[in-house]
Amino acid sequence: MRPTPLKRSEARRFRDNLHAAGRKLVFTNGCFDILHRGHVTYLEFARDQGDALMVGLNDDSSVRRAKGEGRPVNGEDDRAFVLLGLRAVDAVVIFGEDEPAGLIAEVLPDVLVKGKDWAHYVSGREIVEAVGGRVVLADLVEGRSTTSTIDRIRAKQ
Repeated sequence: MRPTPLKRSEARRFRDNLHAAGRKLVFTNGCFDILHRGHVTYLEFARDQGDALMVGLNDDSSVRRAKGEGRPVNGEDDRAFVLLGLRAVDAVVIFGEDEPAGLIAEVLPDVLVKGKDWAHYVSGREIVEAVGGRVVLADLVEGRSTTSTIDRIRAKQ
């Protein structure tokens, strides 16, 4: 049976179960609208920072607020389904806030991963570091982004 996204109320329990087994939880977040090589490379890097990876997935309305009309291209259920099909992803939690700090405060991951394009501001950094966790910045794959993918598609029309 294919896993489904965790309810927000289940996310902390997921982390607590890992801790009981002596394992560390890594957390990252994003829209993950049109999955591409950059996303997969990033998620594999994030997973390598601990024992399990939880992805906080922006819901459709928060993607629209951040990216504008016409986004997301794929709805939250489809985006979660695809993420959960990746070997690197152990759990997905959908959230509706513009920033994941509230969810991060609930989950309290051991490691928080963001792309280096967010080096100026990592939402939840203070929360994770206050409980002894660490923040890791991931390199980006040059030329790979959802926006560039959409632009290439539009240019071919």
